[in-house]
Amino acid sequence: MISMLGSPKRCCDGVTRREALRAGAMTLGAGLGLGLPEFLRAEEASGSNRGKARSVIVLYLLGGAATQDMVDMKPEAPSGVRGEFRPIATSVPGLEVCEHLPLTARWAHRLAVVRSMTHSAGCHNPLPSYTGWEVIPPDIVSTSETYPPSMGSVVESLRKEERALPDYVYIPNYLGWGQSIRRPGPYAGFLGKRFDPLCSECDPHLDDGTPEERPWYPQVLRGVPSIPNATTAEGITLDRLDRRRGLLQQFEGQLRHNQMQVSYDQYDRSQRRAFDLLTSEQARRTFDLSDVDPIRVDRYGRTLFGNSALIASKLVEAGVRFVNVTWDLYWERLRLQHDGWDTHGRNFAILKDYNLPFFDLAFSALLEDLEARGLLDETLVVVMSEMGRTPKINGNAGRDHWTYCYSVTLAGAGIQGGTVYGASDSQAAFVKDLPVRPADLCATIYHCLGIDPEMTVADRTGRPVPIAQGGRPITGILA
Repeated sequence: MISMLGSPKRCCDGVTRREALRAGAMTLGAGLGLGLPEFLRAEEASGSNRGKARSVIVLYLLGGAATQDMVDMKPEAPSGVRGEFRPIATSVPGLEVCEHLPLTARWAHRLAVVRSMTHSAGCHNPLPSYTGWEVIPPDIVSTSETYPPSMGSVVESLRKEERALPDYVYIPNYLGWGQSIRRPGPYAGFLGKRFDPLCSECDPHLDDGTPEERPWYPQVLRGVPSIPNATTAEGITLDRLDRRRGLLQQFEGQLRHNQMQVSYDQYDRSQRRAFDLLTSEQARRTFDLSDVDPIRVDRYGRTLFGNSALIASKLVEAGVRFVNVTWDLYWERLRLQHDGWDTHGRNFAILKDYNLPFFDLAFSALLEDLEARGLLDETLVVVMSEMGRTPKINGNAGRDHWTYCYSVTLAGAGIQGGTVYGASDSQAAFVKDLPVRPADLCATIYHCLGIDPEMTVADRTGRPVPIAQGGRPITGILA
């Protein structure tokens, strides 16, 4: 039975913390606040604030998915609002989804749908969803070291062990690569570049003989993410790489005696990660699909997004804690994926013929894969966009930008399945009940990981900043 949460009258809502803040303020430069991992470990050792998720996989639908055509349908709304799709039953009585998500419907008993997401930080702004920071930046096509850190970067900063694969991986490419820009949000900001994600590379392409793509008419996008610089230059053997590593280490003593410790740490971490990736059999194997059962690959759809989701499952299995898979756009760079989820025209045709079927394949395959390997109960899966889309259908049969009400779906570790939290109004235009801000979603993810959402890191001026920007976990969806 579906669990409807909330009331129309109620809104959602050893080491001392002071000592931890003081320790964080004493650290230098881009590493400000890094005395806090010890504080967090002390909390974990005492058994407090322990989450159920070992890892998180974020499926990021860039452009603003029309969630009223996916998981918050309004069949009784006027024709200019409700759209062309009909709702279907799911594995949870009373919870319906779009008819073009039949595989997702079978997993409703493991899903929590938050139908009351809202923010006022501007369109196509990824900062709120990655950081909880609800501020309109000067632009949305570049990043800055003054921005707060992303969730993945905070997780990376709390890393307890060194290995070839980092704790934060972003695939199939950095956000905005296909548009020849670098969108803000997924980075470490004032926490320091050494906690930026490992961003994979990719080669998006169409099948041979496929007609050239046009705006509003997407084609099936193929490709497999790869480790950046995964091949060495001709004549560079692993032995030579090891010798180069030794030479770099000889400079360590000198660098550590000068006043460039933070710069050295950033440089050294990047160099070590590059060397480790190039020489790690585990890292190469994780990104290699050639030895994966073809049936398993087929299940994900063999698209760039599907292959990326499959690699995300392998990364989690290898111990990576935070993986982001973006459904990106590649129009400016490659004349591919003009729209993504930014469906200003032919919204229903794009969703019906392309986006929803391929998303349905990849999402359901990911959940199935994780469960079959015993990983779903310790992996939190989150499906989100930076915003939603207008209730009113425009003259091009599309929906335009809308930040005032949209949905997010969560599944897996720490989540009470078969739940719906919050509600939109009769046209999915505004929040009717239990508004949820991006900061609350971030706090929920941190909570599931066992990280205190109220933990602070110091910005570039030394001011303590809560990692979840003041958000509070959505307790109604937590197991």
